[in-house]
Amino acid sequence: MEQKVSKSDQEWREQLTPMEYEVLRRKGTEPPFTGKYVYSKDDGVYRCRACGARLFSSSDKFDSGTGWPSFTRPMDGADVDAEPDNSLLMRRTEVLCGRCGSHLGHVFPDGPRDAGGMRYCINSAALDLDAAEGSKAG
Repeated sequence: MEQKVSKSDQEWREQLTPMEYEVLRRKGTEPPFTGKYVYSKDDGVYRCRACGARLFSSSDKFDSGTGWPSFTRPMDGADVDAEPDNSLLMRRTEVLCGRCGSHLGHVFPDGPRDAGGMRYCINSAALDLDAAEGSKAG
């Protein structure tokens, strides 16, 4: 497991764009169908935009029609945490980077049944696609 990343709020503000900061550090969300990776079919590994942790494989990405990149599961060995989120008068499960604590999105039990039934709905602003990791890394 990689070492945890801890930075001050000012350090995060200096590293991230305003949208990335809003999503990753303030638990915001980007508007649907606007993110860089919504329609991406490129191969590789999706990493945390804040700390570079390996999170999701392109081989587990699918088009959910929701407006955000969706994955059936985190990568094997990925450091992804989940915790209850009862904000906005809803019961949801928030997905966080286990390495730096950044907000990534939410997970729902309405994904493809043949792939475990989960939908990890993740903001593009929280991700960097690392194509150098190889074709459909898993």
